[in-house]
Amino acid sequence: MSRTKTAETIENVEFPSFDASKATDQIRAFAEKGVEQSKEAYAKLKTGAKETQKALESTYETAKSVSSDLSLKTIAALRANAEAGFSHFEALIGAKSLSEVVELQTAFLRKRVEMTVEQAKDFQAVAAKAAEDVSKPIKTAFEKAMEEIKIA
Repeated sequence: MSRTKTAETIENVEFPSFDASKATDQIRAFAEKGVEQSKEAYAKLKTGAKETQKALESTYETAKSVSSDLSLKTIAALRANAEAGFSHFEALIGAKSLSEVVELQTAFLRKRVEMTVEQAKDFQAVAAKAAEDVSKPIKTAFEKAMEEIKIA
């Protein structure tokens, strides 16, 4: 008797039909959506890479320019120091007395300290500007990237 009930129950149960064409359409739509998202991600990555390359090239050119400026500033300082030293040496050779030598030496040392302080200020200003100029393209690219992330 239990077999009869089971057979009757099975006869009354309807199994859902499986339509392969609907499944295929859904898989195709899912794949197309995935491909489209991949294309969008690639386009964003490509754009980001180009912008990063431009920023790095700009940074390199700026660093090269700043390096040249610092080199010229260094050469000018070395030249000024050498000229001051030679002038002082000439003045010492022409001194008539020991008191004049002491006076020349004291004035020279005072002038050298002032000149060194002035040169240090110049180098500090050039170095600060250099650091700002070199970091500006990367900073701009980073800020742009962060804005795009916030938008997305």
